[in-house]
Amino acid sequence: MKKVRVEEAVGQTLCHDITAMVPGFKGALFKRGHVVAEEDIETLLNIGKKHIYVGDMEPGMMHEEDCARRLAGMTSIDGAHFEGPSEGKMVLISDMQGMFRVDTDLLQKINTIGDITIATLPDHYRVEVGDKLASMRIVPLFTDEAQIINAERMCEEKKLIDLLPYKPLKTGVIITGSEIYNGRTKDRFEPVVRKKLSYYPGEIIDVRICDDDKGMILKTAGEFLDRGADFLIFTGGMSVDPDDLTPGAIRELGADIISYGVPSQPGNMTLVAYLEDKPILGVPGAAIHLPTTVFDVLLPQIHTGLRLTEEDLTRLGDGGLCQLCEGCHYPNCTFGRY
Repeated sequence: MKKVRVEEAVGQTLCHDITAMVPGFKGALFKRGHVVAEEDIETLLNIGKKHIYVGDMEPGMMHEEDCARRLAGMTSIDGAHFEGPSEGKMVLISDMQGMFRVDTDLLQKINTIGDITIATLPDHYRVEVGDKLASMRIVPLFTDEAQIINAERMCEEKKLIDLLPYKPLKTGVIITGSEIYNGRTKDRFEPVVRKKLSYYPGEIIDVRICDDDKGMILKTAGEFLDRGADFLIFTGGMSVDPDDLTPGAIRELGADIISYGVPSQPGNMTLVAYLEDKPILGVPGAAIHLPTTVFDVLLPQIHTGLRLTEEDLTRLGDGGLCQLCEGCHYPNCTFGRY
């Protein structure tokens, strides 16, 4: 491969894409493998190209497109496909709804290997069909193949990225509060939880309103479990007031409480627990009044079947402060990163 002046390149074969950015167009104006013609010279000069690379690669070196293909090969996952290479990069596109995962420590290590750059969505990101998940390329036009081999070896030991599908869950919803049970206040949580859960596969097997009575709450939870509930959601009585019984009822149910309170707002008083493999959420009142809370952040992982850990919940602090934007655009924001 050699660098030549464009005026001397007629009849030569391009060994790289040539990208142009002009009004109405951004992309590869000339593709790798294009044989330069006399009429191309003026076009190349007009986009600021005085020199181009032509010819074949030297032994041990790899072209950017070949590197991108190899990087894509080491990160192939179910539920997504790669497009490209174009402009030296491969882009991973989602074929389904799900939760995107990336090993951030491994990603950082790979991105320190000289010329390699891999950019992804944040870890735990909720994605839709057609979303871009990751893009990978090298910075120069060519690099030493040893760098690609190093990255491939790293990904043999650990999975860099994944896309987890949502599993259908049978959900039981228990709303507590004497003021609601006795008809003094109208319940506003049921329409909220129905709307949020409608995004995911599965069904709500029942919604019950309970008095501030631990026995009634436990009896209702037991009935839901007997009916095959995979997931229990409690709301009401989630503060630290003496009359708030919900956390105690969840504890008496035999659940393992992972955390009561998380470093994220709104939804600071969220409770996360498991009864064997069944997730339980205690949802504070903020979920009724605000469009997005910790409730929304945790639902995707719960519906993948991947168990939430204490570490997951403590990591909510970084990005855990919702900006309460006018016109919520979650998840395309800083809130809920962990």
